[in-house]
Amino acid sequence: MTVVSTKEFNIDQEKYFDLALEEEVFIKRGDYMFLLLNKKINDTNIYHDESVYEEVLAPDDDFRRAITMDEFIDRALVMVEKIDKMYAKK
Repeated sequence: MTVVSTKEFNIDQEKYFDLALEEEVFIKRGDYMFLLLNKKINDTNIYHDESVYEEVLAPDDDFRRAITMDEFIDRALVMVEKIDKMYAKK
């Protein structure tokens, strides 16, 4: 995986297009990251071929371990209570 700035990408686009054939190339612009996808052009209409996006959008282990917002709030409230008790003893 390679991450480059838009400036680096613009200076040597050919290099990063070639690299994208072998590994993932992300282009960072501000708070956003863009993934350079490679797809061999054939008789398939690439604009309607959603299989291109399946690998990128498929849930991974991090997603499966994630907690919901409600769980996060519950845990945060418990931590706040514990901190309040710690400081109340002093």
